[in-house]
Amino acid sequence: MAEKVDIVIVGAGFAGLRALYTFRSMGYSTIVLERDEAIGGVWNFNRYPGARCDVESYDYSYRFSHELEQEWRWSERYATQPEILRYINHVADRFDLRRDIELSTLVSEARYDSETGRWRVQAQDGRAWDAQYVVLALGQLSTPKDTTYPGQERFEGEIIYSAKWPRDREIDFSGKRVAIIGTGSSGVQMTPVIAEQAAHLAVFQRTANYSIPAANAPVSDREDAEVKAHYRERREQARNSPSGLGFVPDSRSAREVPEEEREEAYERAWNRLGFGFALAFKDILLDEASNATASDFIRRKIAEQVEDPVLRDKLTPKGFPFGTRRPSVDSGYFRTFNRPNVELVDISETPIESFTPTGIRTSAAEYAFDIVIYATGFDAFTGSLLKPEIVGKDGVTLQDKWSAGPVSHLGIAVNGFPNLFIIVGPGSPSLLSNVLLSSEEQIDWLAEMFEHARANDIQEIEATADAEREWVAHVNERAKETLYLKTPSYYMGAEMPGKPRVFMPYSGGVRYYRRILEKTAAEGYSGFALRRVREKTAI
Repeated sequence: MAEKVDIVIVGAGFAGLRALYTFRSMGYSTIVLERDEAIGGVWNFNRYPGARCDVESYDYSYRFSHELEQEWRWSERYATQPEILRYINHVADRFDLRRDIELSTLVSEARYDSETGRWRVQAQDGRAWDAQYVVLALGQLSTPKDTTYPGQERFEGEIIYSAKWPRDREIDFSGKRVAIIGTGSSGVQMTPVIAEQAAHLAVFQRTANYSIPAANAPVSDREDAEVKAHYRERREQARNSPSGLGFVPDSRSAREVPEEEREEAYERAWNRLGFGFALAFKDILLDEASNATASDFIRRKIAEQVEDPVLRDKLTPKGFPFGTRRPSVDSGYFRTFNRPNVELVDISETPIESFTPTGIRTSAAEYAFDIVIYATGFDAFTGSLLKPEIVGKDGVTLQDKWSAGPVSHLGIAVNGFPNLFIIVGPGSPSLLSNVLLSSEEQIDWLAEMFEHARANDIQEIEATADAEREWVAHVNERAKETLYLKTPSYYMGAEMPGKPRVFMPYSGGVRYYRRILEKTAAEGYSGFALRRVREKTAI
């Protein structure tokens, strides 16, 4: 027998908890289903050494409660994973959210009933829920790639995936020979930390990536008081920025600014902005000549940190514009390669062929390791959304619907799947923005839509096929205005073999996207069919 509720939310990370708080406050009976034994989403799973947010703590936090903003004290500009997880648990306790969260509950299927306008959500353990709305808050980087190499089962050491870091024990690297495979954000963050402990560390790099210093520092009492005194203004500035990072880019073109002034601006950005360096000028991600000024500056900065000329060349990114792959934010990554116990293995030149019982063999050499860490990333954007079997109208699955790539209206709703909504999914600003801010924007907008439906006795909300086509075309048009399409990346499905190559996030910016949401609502939710199911009529 299925438990009847108004709303099922899948996922108990930042977005899922915010959705629960919001919808429950509106009087909806709401349940969160979480596959893990603990809340926290990506910050629960990614416990590797050095894990840290690349958005400033004061911006990567909830805005829905003034009291929460004033009470919580961040210790650093860029919070570590343990501190972020403490914050998430504090929020769950402070707002009594746990009573409506079912942990260790893996959703295996969600099936829509067109006659009733409701979803049946099935868990792997046999439990089921009957809901009017299903909200998927599964995250964009929450399904790690299960990378393997031939012979891996014969390896006598320990293999660890960064996004499945052991929780039952501390990993002691002292005196150990360690390999890290992958140099995205996870690899870049853990390398300096593990290098300080391990006897020897080998970093296996396929593609050198741009990375900006985190410029992390403790938050002083004075800074904390200053932010909290003007938190509303800071939040509004973030909402009205392209990125949601709390500052507005220089409105000039980088290539039009005098060289000396531009260098000074880049120097300030290098020492402060972290991930936001890509927005130092308005057109760094739009114009090749402007991007070249930023890319060249960063390459020079990287070169200054690496002593060995051969290593320097290998660690310097080439052949793609800065920011077209998500840049990392690091704490001493490049300088780590000056240590005598650290080496770089360039697998673009000498690919990994197999594991051996004692380590890894490349096309050029054999390496002995005690521990091998995969920091090879995620099946981004769609990986988690396509894991459950989601069945819409006429028996069509979301997997079938998205076989050529994800399509949606506003990145929130999919034609053929009424009353199903996605938080920061493909087609929304998502990973091109401060994801937490974008999550809250979408949840508040959904809350208003649900209230409109309740007031008008609407039982079924479905994106129209025309609106979906128009939105996908708009997303593609905006992407073509940028430099993103010049580089294979997880933004366009290049991280997974066989994945459709389509640009997934919305590149029009947080501010412009919000205006589209507001316009849609003002027009009575244009692009959506709103139906009273019993009468099968639309309004």
